Amino acid sequence: MKIGVISADITSESRVAITPDAVKKLRKLGFEVIIQSGAGQAAYYADELYQAAGADIASSRTEVITQSKIITTVNDLPAEATESLSSGQIVIGMLDPYRNTQLDTYAAKGATVFAMELLPRTLSRAQNMDVLSSQANLAGYKAVLLAANEYSRPFPMFMTSAGTVKPAKVVILGVGVAGLQAIATAKRLGAVVEASDLRPTAREQVESLGGKWLDVPMSAEEAETAKSTGGYAWTPSEQYVKDQAAVVDKALSNADIVITTAQIPGRNAPRLVHGATLAKMKAGSVLIDMAAGTGGNVEGSVPDQTITTDNGVRIVGAANIPSMLAAQSSDLYANNLVNFITTLIAPASDDASASLALNVDMEDEIQGALAVTHDSQVRLAKR
Repeated sequence: MKIGVISADITSESRVAITPDAVKKLRKLGFEVIIQSGAGQAAYYADELYQAAGADIASSRTEVITQSKIITTVNDLPAEATESLSSGQIVIGMLDPYRNTQLDTYAAKGATVFAMELLPRTLSRAQNMDVLSSQANLAGYKAVLLAANEYSRPFPMFMTSAGTVKPAKVVILGVGVAGLQAIATAKRLGAVVEASDLRPTAREQVESLGGKWLDVPMSAEEAETAKSTGGYAWTPSEQYVKDQAAVVDKALSNADIVITTAQIPGRNAPRLVHGATLAKMKAGSVLIDMAAGTGGNVEGSVPDQTITTDNGVRIVGAANIPSMLAAQSSDLYANNLVNFITTLIAPASDDASASLALNVDMEDEIQGALAVTHDSQVRLAKR
């Protein structure tokens, strides 16, 4: 049984779904692997490395798709590639399911499609398949380096004979996986770091990394509700949202670097930084908008472009940061996929000569959550 690996559009994506090390793991499980020639080139994985790991090299995407039972990809398949699909094939990738316009096509072709972003992150057995965490962790690190490159001053404090260089003030908005890594990286570089999140329970994580929590007063009732829900199901009051905006606005007015990380699957990113706040920021300050590809946290940000406002603030629309660390992000992503693929393998037969078989089970808590098409039906509930 073959697993196929297709090449991404290298103009916007440098990652590859399966690396040579992952090929070795898949072959130990009993799979054969076929990869489109050049698919790993942008991530520094040459065809020769795949061949050495035991993979076959195909000259075209169509050849990979027609020969494979399971097709792995980083992002959604190109429209022309879906024409080569046949009933019973499996597609696995980060498919942006709530924005994906090809689900009806996948269903009509009879393909079972798994969108890795839908993984239930609360399941302990799913942690090693969590593509959002593996990619966001690297993105948070790289975002700080992008900011350091754009900023015209150093991050740490220097004591020199010519005077003291003050440390950079960094504000992180959104304290998920990417935000926490950004805090840790900025602290390692010597910056003074502040952070904010709608979840008050994130305070402990921020402070454990050496960051300062941008505190917003709340009533005793709100505090108890936020604590009892773990912060995730907590709906803040209008007054709390207003008070938090005022606290963040003041922090950003004094910041040198701002990194925004807030994204909502299937929806446009929330607007965190408005034009009125940008107008108060210092000339030379830098904003890294990690949500630029999904609408942007920062007013005026443009995906994959750096713009400068009239008052000299640089806004970097960082739409796909993990692709900038293609070798490592591909390695982690490939491990996530291998771990998920193992859930598809049917239990071993007593017959030693029996070939590898799959068990696609919509009752399985992971498979069922990730499947967006199966049995010629679109399973994804609309948002």
